[in-house]
Amino acid sequence: MKSLVAYYSRTNITKKLAERIASETDSDIEEIKPKVNYQGKIGYARGGKDAISEKIIDLEELKYDPAEYDIVYIGTPVWAGKSSSPVFSYLKQNEGKFNNVKFFTTFGGRGFESTFEQMEANSKKPLKTLALKTKEVKNDEFNLDSFID
Repeated sequence: MKSLVAYYSRTNITKKLAERIASETDSDIEEIKPKVNYQGKIGYARGGKDAISEKIIDLEELKYDPAEYDIVYIGTPVWAGKSSSPVFSYLKQNEGKFNNVKFFTTFGGRGFESTFEQMEANSKKPLKTLALKTKEVKNDEFNLDSFID
């Protein structure tokens, strides 16, 4: 089965999880890169505002077409109870191209349930979901077996 891991990560926490999933599933990996700068305090505030308004932003050119994969793992940090704007934009840009999806998210507090609901509403019902707290990923306190099987 051919698989792709597509993710956005502002602080490299979601990136760490995405790389682990890609490694354990022998998947291609695509970092979703926004043309908007979300770094620093101003970027953090902009990200929350964009997520709340479900703003579609411009992305750098993507390397992989999700339609060519049996399954796409899609990862995002939670921003104000929603997916990050880069991932939301990725879902919109690739609407109708996903064969099967699995969602994963990293979060500092809460809100991942509504993030998954938003992602599903803009793609399709996921085969599985995985939500991990930032500290679990930082400290390698997680197991992917039930998510990737």
